[in-house]
Amino acid sequence: MSNRKLHPSTIAVRAQVERTNQMEHSAPLFLTSSFAFNTAEDMRAAFADEVEANIYSRYSNPNVDEFANKMALLEGAEAGFAVASGMAAVSMSFFALLKAGDHLLCSRSMFGGTNTVVTKFLPRFGIEYTLVPADDIAAWEAAVRPNTKMIYLETPTNPQLELIDLEAVGRLAKKHNIIYNVDNCFATPALQTPIDFGADLVIHSATKWLDGQGRVLGGVVVGKKELIHDIYLFCRNTGPSLSPFNAWVLSKSLETLDVRIQRHSENALAIAKHFENHPKLKWVKYPFLPSHPQYAIAQKQMKAGGGIVCLELAGGLESGRRFMDALQILSLTPNLGDSRSIASHPASTTHSKVPPADQLAVGITPGLIRISVGLEHVDDIIYDIEQALEQA
Repeated sequence: MSNRKLHPSTIAVRAQVERTNQMEHSAPLFLTSSFAFNTAEDMRAAFADEVEANIYSRYSNPNVDEFANKMALLEGAEAGFAVASGMAAVSMSFFALLKAGDHLLCSRSMFGGTNTVVTKFLPRFGIEYTLVPADDIAAWEAAVRPNTKMIYLETPTNPQLELIDLEAVGRLAKKHNIIYNVDNCFATPALQTPIDFGADLVIHSATKWLDGQGRVLGGVVVGKKELIHDIYLFCRNTGPSLSPFNAWVLSKSLETLDVRIQRHSENALAIAKHFENHPKLKWVKYPFLPSHPQYAIAQKQMKAGGGIVCLELAGGLESGRRFMDALQILSLTPNLGDSRSIASHPASTTHSKVPPADQLAVGITPGLIRISVGLEHVDDIIYDIEQALEQA
């Protein structure tokens, strides 16, 4: 692209698959299940891995490669591989790199689907796990075992917005030679790059902020080349393939990621400040509010607070239901990271499969509302939340 070292926002706009002989300006859509060869020898060499070539879209596809490579550049990683969903990215990073007898150390606060994979499915394959408090680095250290193979965490966490000191955990992982795997979905590379703090792998549900308009599913893992190669080989044979169309959409979406995340963050901070002392709320949590318990960590490792704000309604579950039903502008959907603002109730949706006691242990209370702040005018979002609180 250029001999100059480019800014990430420029890379997101300019990095794309090589032009075809049609000289298109925008990357084309390679909607094909397989790829042709000129000779039998060319085909043999491709299958023998003697040359780099597209064979079958379950293995590789120009659109999928463009998206994965662009994400690797944005995160400062050596390589990347894209899959069909965020949960596929999480699961493949576990199953490709862990085996029976290994131990996984991860934060007690994590997405409900990830919690299910860790606590229900990994043990079926003889993989042990330990959940530790997100903000207690001493607990992380104490939980390390001789067979600990991987550390996994989210920061900020979903949905509690707990923050974990990436640098401190990075030092711990390096000290014990443990794979360090970070879900960066809530922050995106526009706000935080975990590899700068020692991460070996970075995971995204591309369905969220990376797409940004609630259109397609996708996931991506970036990181050290040898680890990504192992994940690629596992996925090539197990088949969690990202469709070329979804990859094409996601790569286009990255062109506007920086400007979108700036507006999401500006709106979210304004909303958090506006409602921080509202009489119908027990608390408001947002990483860039000074009242956040890990505000200092947010300041150290994030450029802005992101697009998620959490509210705790004083009236609990029933107030939460009345609030959700009274919303006029905000959508009720389990997704997040959309251009449209969204309200969700984690206890009854995304974390409903987590036992109630475990929900409470990580701060998922009956009155917790997660707001994914969109790109509407901030005054309209505030109005809708305000009028719904009056009816809660």
